[in-house]
Amino acid sequence: MFSGSIPALATPFRDGAFDEDAYRRFVDWQIENGSTGLVPCGTTGESATLDNDEHHKVIATCAEQSAGRVPVIAGAGSNDTQTALWHIKEAQIAGADAVLLVAPYYNRPGQAGLLAHFSYLAERTDLPIMLYNVPGRTVTDILPETVIELHRRFPEKIVSIKDASGDLSRVVTHRMGAGPDFCQISGDDPLALAGYVLGQKGCISVTANVAPKLCADFHTAALAGDYETARELNERLYPLHRAMFVDPSPAPAKYALSRIHDWFEPDVRLPIVECSDAGKAAVDAALEGLGLV
Repeated sequence: MFSGSIPALATPFRDGAFDEDAYRRFVDWQIENGSTGLVPCGTTGESATLDNDEHHKVIATCAEQSAGRVPVIAGAGSNDTQTALWHIKEAQIAGADAVLLVAPYYNRPGQAGLLAHFSYLAERTDLPIMLYNVPGRTVTDILPETVIELHRRFPEKIVSIKDASGDLSRVVTHRMGAGPDFCQISGDDPLALAGYVLGQKGCISVTANVAPKLCADFHTAALAGDYETARELNERLYPLHRAMFVDPSPAPAKYALSRIHDWFEPDVRLPIVECSDAGKAAVDAALEGLGLV
């Protein structure tokens, strides 16, 4: 279910509200350009500033518009276990194929708390679960021994991890402890090529929002073991990877999308603000270098 180029979809806003029409066009554009899965309500989707009704609406819109063409992996995590369960249930009703569960943030649970949190959720859903470890944002780190134990307890349920720890040695540790069938996905575009060599199968990507065809071509080559082509494409994409974080995300991605599509506004929600002039210049240079504008 999980492989290749999977954009963590930006959520378009217009006049402060979710722009459903733009989102439907965005979903179609992504699929038409080779994205192999979609993640609504991830970090790039500004899930932290969506209210619950909006959160569920975004997932339902993505699932309806994709219409089974690619898997929909719905962001459903929370720092509150019961809220996470609510998001999971709504995602299942909406037709999502799997859920992405971030480590509980702010609370800073220990490894025992993480085991209890994810076990509780796994016992109460039929959907496959992809863990999401991004300690740079959550502070909490899902350590490899916890990942391995969760997969051991729920081998048919906790089947994957999106790893944005930046520690590529974990790919080997997870593979050796959980086995090669445990699906590992990169959470860092610049590290995706190295991750393939070590055993990852794809990337939940920021850059794929903006350059879905090039990202899909890169991941197709890497999955096939054609590392020469993958390396060439990675180096072409690298300035765009960097530009996506020149200002706090997803402001650069949304600005880039507004340059490519007249139906996608660059609007973000506070406390994120729109791209700075320097950020816009970096994004413009990357887009022009790839011939995207």
